[in-house]
Amino acid sequence: MSDGHALSRAEPLLLVAVGGFVGAVLRHSISLSTPALASLDGAVVGTLVVNVLGSFALGVLLYEAHLADVLSAETRLVLGTGFLSSFTTYSTFAVQTSDLAPMLAVGNVAANYALAFIAVVLGRLVARWVS
Repeated sequence: MSDGHALSRAEPLLLVAVGGFVGAVLRHSISLSTPALASLDGAVVGTLVVNVLGSFALGVLLYEAHLADVLSAETRLVLGTGFLSSFTTYSTFAVQTSDLAPMLAVGNVAANYALAFIAVVLGRLVARWVS
């Protein structure tokens, strides 16, 4: 196996790792800096914020690829698979929701899914408008 072949196989993993590192650090920073709302702590609100923002960005990224295809495959790996996958979090959302009172848990689930879906649609509209 040549060095060039090994490097070409490692490049996608490194791109995902770099994007994932930045996404995770940014998500954690937003969760720490998000103020609590009513009886929801700041971490729950921060998770909602990152899930909605990440859904919007993924909507733009996926539809940009479909409509304009301006970004390279490497850029999509860094941003989509690495950054946005670490920036958004389903597992944290599930754990936080299970710790909430039943009515707050239902509200948290509804808010995450409804706002994230709307964000993807808005991202798609932005990608269509820009392309």
